[in-house]
Amino acid sequence: MNVKEELFKLQDKDYKEFQSKLIPNINCESIIGVRTPDLKELAKRMYKDNNYSSFLEELPHTYYEENQLHGFILGMVKDYDECIGLVNKFLPYIDNWSTCDQTVPKSFIKNKDLLINEIKKWIKSEKTYTIRFGVGMLMRAYLDEDFKEEYLDMVSKIRSNEYYVNMMIAWYFATALTKQYDSAIKYIENNRLDTWVHNKTIQKAVESYRISKEEKNYLKSLKINR
Repeated sequence: MNVKEELFKLQDKDYKEFQSKLIPNINCESIIGVRTPDLKELAKRMYKDNNYSSFLEELPHTYYEENQLHGFILGMVKDYDECIGLVNKFLPYIDNWSTCDQTVPKSFIKNKDLLINEIKKWIKSEKTYTIRFGVGMLMRAYLDEDFKEEYLDMVSKIRSNEYYVNMMIAWYFATALTKQYDSAIKYIENNRLDTWVHNKTIQKAVESYRISKEEKNYLKSLKINR
């Protein structure tokens, strides 16, 4: 299968223009303009036909949609060891928030005891989207029954000048406030986060319908005025 040809068959030029505005940090010429449902359908077909191995080896990809397709395929790889190897090969090439956030391997959720060790490595990376990916996986998989307060501590210690890292940290803590309020609020009360992240966390938490009115008012009182 010629993946690029398949992607251009699915091109929607109006969608290309829309997509370019959502991901301003990548060259608009690298965006073909393929809608997400079509990408996911192609990924399913390639995975079902076992026709994806050579494509996953073709790094770096030329187009944004190739990266999206790559991430969607990884989401379906059932064997954890195979998947973690493929993810670690792919992470250095992720160059945007969309691919980062939409690469969600199902096998990871079933192997949380192993995954946490990888996450600890990812969040210490120097690469923006590797850090973001690690924090994102921590948010998705470890804020419910597998929650440990030490994970909040891990994320609170991340310091970065990268917008897309800091936004993910704020998203993580805002989500933690909806699920583990008693633990997460201490990081806001004690100013454990970078000031921008602190205020963005409060903003995102206050926007959540899962935070009570009383909690929202209290959070607003903790905003740091710069």
